[in-house]
Amino acid sequence: MEELFSELEGVLKTEVGYTGGSSENPIYNQVKTGKTGHAEAIQIHFDPTKTSYEKILEYFFRLHDPTTLNRQGNDVGSQYRSAIFYHTEKQRISAEEIKIKINNSGKWKNPVVTEIEKATPFYSAEDFHQKYLKKNPNGYTCHFLRD
Repeated sequence: MEELFSELEGVLKTEVGYTGGSSENPIYNQVKTGKTGHAEAIQIHFDPTKTSYEKILEYFFRLHDPTTLNRQGNDVGSQYRSAIFYHTEKQRISAEEIKIKINNSGKWKNPVVTEIEKATPFYSAEDFHQKYLKKNPNGYTCHFLRD
């Protein structure tokens, strides 16, 4: 998702990492086991004069299948859950409204299972994860822009 978000107008910076778990300073080898409770995530910094939180959320729902529980493509486990981590009550409300809108859109056969969670500390992933597809142009991805 990082590469796709980095190309979105108004996005200033993207960073991949881990959030939503219980341990401090997790590393990939711990997170990939699913035992830390963290999700692999992307932190997005954006210019609110060029895009909005809501537009970013709508884009998020176009990049993955939000109806599969604890799975994205070949990646299986709670660390791959579809989740939105909010920082403010306004963000939570927006996320809930857009999730309902997507769920009611008829685009998906199954219900949207995206979790909406209060943000916990975000831990930056190791350098080999940052800009992964730029470093590995033929690397695995299950994310693409859907209509």
